Amino acid sequence: MKHPDLTRIDWQPELIKRYDLAGPRYTSYPTAPQFHSGFTEQDYRQALSESNASGAPLSLYFHIPFCAKICFYCGCNKIATKDTRKCEPYLAHLIQEMDMLAAHIDTQRSVEQLHWGGGTPTFLSDEQMRRLMDATRERFNLRDDDQGDYSIELDPREVGDTTLPLLRELGFNRVSIGVQDLDLEVQQAINRVQPREMSQRVLDESRALGFRSINFDLIYGLPHQDLARFSDTLEQVIEMGPDRLSVFNYAHLPSRFKPQRRINEADLPSADEKLKILEHSIGRLVKAGYVYIGMDHFAKPDDSLSLAQREGRLHRNFQGYTTHSECDLLAIGASSIGQVGPTYIQNHHDAEAYQASIGNQQFATIRGLKLTQDDIIRRAAINQLICHFELDGDTFGQQHDIAFNDYFADELIRLQQHEQDGLLERQGNRLVVTPAGRLLIRSICMVFDAYLNQSQQTQKYSRII
Repeated sequence: MKHPDLTRIDWQPELIKRYDLAGPRYTSYPTAPQFHSGFTEQDYRQALSESNASGAPLSLYFHIPFCAKICFYCGCNKIATKDTRKCEPYLAHLIQEMDMLAAHIDTQRSVEQLHWGGGTPTFLSDEQMRRLMDATRERFNLRDDDQGDYSIELDPREVGDTTLPLLRELGFNRVSIGVQDLDLEVQQAINRVQPREMSQRVLDESRALGFRSINFDLIYGLPHQDLARFSDTLEQVIEMGPDRLSVFNYAHLPSRFKPQRRINEADLPSADEKLKILEHSIGRLVKAGYVYIGMDHFAKPDDSLSLAQREGRLHRNFQGYTTHSECDLLAIGASSIGQVGPTYIQNHHDAEAYQASIGNQQFATIRGLKLTQDDIIRRAAINQLICHFELDGDTFGQQHDIAFNDYFADELIRLQQHEQDGLLERQGNRLVVTPAGRLLIRSICMVFDAYLNQSQQTQKYSRII
């Protein structure tokens, strides 16, 4: 049986233009627009208690929304301040939320994955970071053998001499470094001046300290970028050699994200130029030896993401691609989104509203969703396609106790156009995404999205490419 060739990417300009519509990124299914306010904090409490029966390991996500400086491209939920003392009330509420979680969760369940995101988590002082991690260890069963995936997002401008040694001491073993672009004019236009030497120092020190996976974030579509400039950044990054790369498309939405109003729209590259940048970036990174995991992600062949994809263990959640499909994800802090059993839960976006709820001993749940059996089946199909670029209908049907061809009869008819366009092959009851289809995997997944097919409300999403 032929399996998808994960080493090849086939760039078909006409197909890319035809299929480059708006659609979900499928960090969850159903996607966030389906979450609703009818899901209450009491529903969350029940989901937490019920999850203990599974004995599943845990993943902890902490949202730390503080930044010393605002990057103009940013669409994250953050608070700009230079005073770390302003973090104190927020940290106290993070710890209080952990206490509330610990009252419902079997705290002996192993924490296999932990992530601090933001904002800029290293904005916290050394003492504050130590206090937060110590409080976490007191309440949850963190691994002490350095075999969990404990990661943190870094802004090199906020990494002092003691930061990385402290993080390693606290148990972090993976870092994600925000680079975005190495061109000075681009950096000035986005209010993030960060010379290569600064990122290089963080990379070198992380390696020396034994961090086992280092990710770089890059963004294409920023002001003053063009193919030549971004190619130069890419060559420098390849020379630096991070273990993973995320190459994100900048979405300019100044009506939604106030900092983006500081960007001069006339300085942004055209849609055609962005496609040239993306085509070159994918081809160049694959030539340099990186594996195209999917969507925006690349990894070296020996990285755990690449290994998980080859072994059929790759998963996708709110943090992107991950190797921990078995974990219940507890999300802590303002705006964070968790997944506990067959439920999704999101906290208040506003830090003050979040703190008010937690201060009243109520979870800060603003909305959520309990999945139906159909949701669970479709989520599994989408996850298999977006992670592994194939779906065996016979095996899938047995796993979910369905007749695959009957259950997805309408979807298989709609996929015929993808087959005719060379994005997908039918091999008996197996769907195999072609090298051309890998770039447009979101379009294939959209066929299985029952909510999208009902509403066709794609304006809530970014473009596929």
